[in-house]
Amino acid sequence: MTPDRALPGNAQRSPWRGWLREPLLHFLLIGGALFAAYAALNPSTNVPAQSNQIRLTRDELRQLAAVWAAKWQRPPTPEEMNSLVENRIRDEVLYRESLALGLDQNDTIVRRRLAQKMEFLAEDTSAIRDPAEAELRAWFEQNRASFALPGRISFRHVYFSPDQRRQAAREAAGKALTTLAGKPADWPTTANIGDRFMFQDQYAESTPEQLAGVFGTSFAQALSGLQAGVWQGPIESGLGWHLVFIDSITRQRLPIFDEVEAEVKAAWINAQRAEEKRKLFAAMRARYEVVLPPPDATDAATAAAASTANSR
Repeated sequence: MTPDRALPGNAQRSPWRGWLREPLLHFLLIGGALFAAYAALNPSTNVPAQSNQIRLTRDELRQLAAVWAAKWQRPPTPEEMNSLVENRIRDEVLYRESLALGLDQNDTIVRRRLAQKMEFLAEDTSAIRDPAEAELRAWFEQNRASFALPGRISFRHVYFSPDQRRQAAREAAGKALTTLAGKPADWPTTANIGDRFMFQDQYAESTPEQLAGVFGTSFAQALSGLQAGVWQGPIESGLGWHLVFIDSITRQRLPIFDEVEAEVKAAWINAQRAEEKRKLFAAMRARYEVVLPPPDATDAATAAAASTANSR
């Protein structure tokens, strides 16, 4: 008897065809493909973390030895080198453990230190080119006043101490001026008229800032109004009373470019670096939205802070 042949319309369906049409299988296949793509693009996620390793390179060891040698003017002994390495490991262990405990969170000192390191990084990454001479001269003309050469004064003085003479110090100085009137600066008995001064009796080519550091600002300003070649005073300083003989006065003046070219170049580079840092911070700040509490009319500080932040 001839077996029955299956008709095409009654052909038995393969079970795989049903699975291939299952939405769940499609979801699993798509998910697997996405996972494989992510793993390929992020290979570091496939590498097990080695947070328990503290690895010191040869360069780090050389740096430890170099710092020691710079301080003590000799290379470290093996025992000292071992101590340096152990200290370095100790710092790293404490650092990692503090991070694990979250001690770096909400810490003002840590936050400020990281901000400083970010500023240093920004400064290192901003390469400043050397300016052309024409560019530097033009910049100098725009900022010439900031390179003014300070005045300088050469003088000698006779000191009258209020510690020794009390209220009579100024009167004694006035009487001594009568004695010194018309006398030259190097008159032999000049040194015997006043009291011993703790610093110098004569100053040469001193700037007002230098004199202010010794005698005080009012004394330095008073000297600039005196004439040269005669004894004058009494002039009060933070230390007492003085009679002054001006040897020479050089007034403040604006320099020409060639006199201060090196200073101009250094100032130009600093100005360019500051501008690059300003631009970099502005770009970083633009990525953030600053949210402050609504201004409180009774709290001037809060209102001012909100106004400042919103104006940026």
